[in-house]
Amino acid sequence: MSILSILTLPDQRLKTVAKPVIQFDQALETLAADMLETMYAAPGIGLAATQVDQHVQLVVLDVSEDNSDPMVLVNPVITEKDGIQSHEEGCLSVPGIYASVKRAEQIKVDYQDLQGEHHQLAASGLLAVCIQHELDHLKGIVFLDHLSLLKRKLAIKKLEKAAL
Repeated sequence: MSILSILTLPDQRLKTVAKPVIQFDQALETLAADMLETMYAAPGIGLAATQVDQHVQLVVLDVSEDNSDPMVLVNPVITEKDGIQSHEEGCLSVPGIYASVKRAEQIKVDYQDLQGEHHQLAASGLLAVCIQHELDHLKGIVFLDHLSLLKRKLAIKKLEKAAL
């Protein structure tokens, strides 16, 4: 396993829309393992393949307190949403920036595992937020895109200032 480089704004590769995974093989398993290692080392609770410059529909996450519940979702699709919650979000690709984002409180997700088997997951709270955040990455969306224009501009200025 190895730690991968995480793309950060303003890198335009973060805007790339991921393609579905069609080959379930050792390379996919290695990518998922490397992504988990990278996420834990960062540290973070979720990471999309787009963030490590791999533009396939793969996300890893672990919202447990002790990193004991790693999850790998391949070709994930949200099939149901209910309720609204606001949650303070950050992102490994937008270091040092945090903002409140409104997302669905409860979701259902259809996905495949690393062997290509189909599953469905019901999620709420932080897990639902994390899944929605990571699935946005697969569509080329970062959490700043959910903010008002003014808040987005302020966050980008802060990011640019930190990079100097």
